[in-house]
Amino acid sequence: MQVNYTVDCLNKHESVSNEGCVNPIATVIIIALDLSIMSQNSNKLTSRQANPLFGSIVVPGDKSISHRALIIGSLAIGTTKIRGLLNGEDVMSTKNALVSLGVDIWKDDNEIWFVKGVGLNGMISPPSPLNLGNSGTGVRLIMGVVAGQKITATFFGDKSLSMRPMDRITNPLDKVGAKIISRDRGLLPVTIEGTRTPSAITYVSTVASAQIKSAILFSGLNARGTTKITEPLASRDHSESMLCHFGASITKQILPDNQCHIELTGEAELHATEVIVPRDPSSAAFPVVAALITPGSDICLPGIGMNPLRIGLLTTLREMGGEIAFKNERIEGGEPVADLHVRASELRGISVPQERVASMIDEFPILAIAAAKAHGTTKMSGIGELRVKETDRVKVMAKGLRACGVIVEYDDENMFVTGQQSSGGIKGGAIISAEHDHRIAMSFLILGTVTDNPVTVTGCDTIKTSFPCFQEIMNKLGTNIIIGDDL
Repeated sequence: MQVNYTVDCLNKHESVSNEGCVNPIATVIIIALDLSIMSQNSNKLTSRQANPLFGSIVVPGDKSISHRALIIGSLAIGTTKIRGLLNGEDVMSTKNALVSLGVDIWKDDNEIWFVKGVGLNGMISPPSPLNLGNSGTGVRLIMGVVAGQKITATFFGDKSLSMRPMDRITNPLDKVGAKIISRDRGLLPVTIEGTRTPSAITYVSTVASAQIKSAILFSGLNARGTTKITEPLASRDHSESMLCHFGASITKQILPDNQCHIELTGEAELHATEVIVPRDPSSAAFPVVAALITPGSDICLPGIGMNPLRIGLLTTLREMGGEIAFKNERIEGGEPVADLHVRASELRGISVPQERVASMIDEFPILAIAAAKAHGTTKMSGIGELRVKETDRVKVMAKGLRACGVIVEYDDENMFVTGQQSSGGIKGGAIISAEHDHRIAMSFLILGTVTDNPVTVTGCDTIKTSFPCFQEIMNKLGTNIIIGDDL
C-alpha cells in the first residue's frame, strides 16, 4: 500500500497527518531543508579560452558500475573485492547507506574496496534516516533492495534530489508488496517498509530507465517466481551484467519492435567475487569534447568503459566528424574498455537518432556544447527525460547557451542548437547558474575554453559527486579553469 502526503508546513517542527496517521517523515523534511540551506553557499568557477590541449589523463571510475558493485556485493555471500571504485560523493552516499543497513565496507591502503556481504535477507533497519545526498541512482536502487526485505528505511537527500520524481520507482515497488509513505508525487523523504515475501511482478515501463529496471530487479531477488520487465528501448545494462557476474539467473531479449525484455529468476543466491570498475565514459565526455572543439588539441584517455549501451555520445561525436580513435580494445572485469585518442576536429551538426537517447542520456548537456561549435544545426529528439534529472537540463542548458550567444530552440521533447562556426566565435562573458547540477556545471566550464570571453559558473559544488578533481585534471591538459569570478 502506498500512502502519499502533501506537506504544507515544511518549516514547522511538527508532524503532518493524513487521515489520522502520523507522518513518520516530517522531521526528515526539516533535516533536508537544513542541508539545502547549507549548500546554498556554493562555489564558483571561471573558465577562460585555452591553448591546445595535450596529454593523457585518467578519469574517475564508472559511477553507475560503482554504485552497483557496492549494492550487489552487499547482497552476496562472502567478501567482494572492488578495484577502481569511484570515490565521489554520490557513490560514498550509497556506501554510507549500505553501512547503515548493516553491511561492513572498507578500503585498504591501495584504494581497493571490500564489501562483506550479508546475503539477500541479512540487512537491518537503519537506526536513522538514510541521507543519499545528490545521488538519484543510489536512492532509487537501494529503495528496491529495501522493498524486497523485511526491513524499514526512510530516505532523504539534498534540495535537488528532493525535487526529483520517485513515484516511477515507488509505484512498481508497491506492486512488489512494499508499504510506502511519501510526499505528493513520491518526492523525498520516502519511507519504505519492505516485505518478507516480495511478489515477482511483470512490469512494462513507459521509459527506458536503468534506475527503474534495477530497482525492480533488486526487489525481485527474494521473490518466488520470475520478475519480468519490458522497456521501450534497452537502457544501460550494468545491473543485469553484474547480477550475472555474481551468480543470478537473468535473460534479456530484444523484441522485434526494439523493446527490451528482461527476466530474473527469484530466490537467487549471490556469491562474492571481484569487480574491476572501468573508467566512466560519462566523465570522459568532458575532456573528449574539450579536445574536439579546442583547435590543435591531441589527448589520450586510457581504460574508458565501452559498454554499447553507454557510448551513444562517442558514436554521435564521430558522426559529427570528431576524430576519436578506440585503441587497445579489451575486456576488464566483464566490461569492454578501450583507450581513447582524441584530436581537434571540424564538427558538423546532425540529427541524433531518437533510439540512441537511452545510451547517452547523461551526455546531452556536453553534446550541446559540441553542437555550439559545429557547422549547422544539431537536433536532439526524444529528450524529455532530461527535464526530470538533477534539474530541467534542457531549460538550463538553453538559457546558458543563449547567454553566451548561441542560438537554441527547444520544446518538451526536442532541442536544436545552431553552431557558431560560420559566424565567428562564441562571445561567452556570462555568469551561468548550474542549478547545482554537476553535468551542467562541467559542460559550461568546457564551453569557456573556446569562448571569446570567460564563462563563470555558479553552483559547481556538486561536480565532486561524480568527477572529483575535475578542475585539476582538466587544467593538467591545458584548460584554464580557476576558482572565483574572473569576468
